[in-house]
Amino acid sequence: MKRIFLVLLMIACAGPFSTAYGQNWENDFSYLDRQYDLAKPHDSKTHYFLMQSDMLIYSPDGKRQDSTTFILYMRCDPAQKPDEADMYTCLKYVIRKSDKDTVSIPSLAGWKYPFIPEDSNSPTRTVLGIPHEPFEKLNDSRGKPLSPEISYFVYNTFVDFHTMNVFADKTKSGPGIQNLHQLGDIIVHGSAFSEPPVDLGKDVAKGSFFKNGKITLEFKGIGSIDKNPCAILGYDSGESSFVMLMTPMPNFQIKTTGSSHYWGDIYKSLHDGWIRNASLHEIVVSETELPGNGQKIHSIIERQIKIAGSAKQIF
Repeated sequence: MKRIFLVLLMIACAGPFSTAYGQNWENDFSYLDRQYDLAKPHDSKTHYFLMQSDMLIYSPDGKRQDSTTFILYMRCDPAQKPDEADMYTCLKYVIRKSDKDTVSIPSLAGWKYPFIPEDSNSPTRTVLGIPHEPFEKLNDSRGKPLSPEISYFVYNTFVDFHTMNVFADKTKSGPGIQNLHQLGDIIVHGSAFSEPPVDLGKDVAKGSFFKNGKITLEFKGIGSIDKNPCAILGYDSGESSFVMLMTPMPNFQIKTTGSSHYWGDIYKSLHDGWIRNASLHEIVVSETELPGNGQKIHSIIERQIKIAGSAKQIF
């Protein structure tokens, strides 16, 4: 009975499509009770991803103050051997304030790195193993240096991107997608209550962290992206919190504390194991205390992220 509601989800993805087993799903609802293996790794074909992240800033009275869009163009060349890592290449990175104020980041164009999430127990770990060095002293295409805040959001784009891998791939330890088998299954993910450091170079000091809440992962249904059957995975961070320590100049540290709630959906292909589509929505409420005068600044940020993936270059 708990999965009857999922039939309604099929209406939104109306139209016949075939499974890997060749059967037509238009008049066959046996997939509602089928056991699935969602943890299968993706195949060895090169894939391309387009990620757009919109950051909206509100004043305490609810008025929108500012908005910035970050656009990441990415390619993944899968590992060809079991002991190798997938290689990711940032093909282009764009920041847009408005149609008349769009810049790119030349130093990130063509930047390659292997995706190897570091051991969460390592004292020198970085978030999802993403190195910090490429994000220090960034300049835009006009030669102007990016502010520490914008540089951090650029770095965080890559964290958000690979967070989808955390939810869509099998975990090394703790519950993960490998524990979801039937429509309606839901688990507390192994990354729940984790507390990764979020320091970045000299601008965001050590002691900064993001603490996840009770992260859940749910097998919500079956959908279709470009006639490709996909498992729909829903994730929810629960009540998360963070502390950011920024040092814009020597002996001058700014402390920001706040809460975060993020959630979204991932469409993972049942054919080849790749993420075909993903979304993230986040609400961040924070308080920044300035040293010396005790002044406090309150901020409300909304973030909306969309990721599209394809075996064909989509940009």
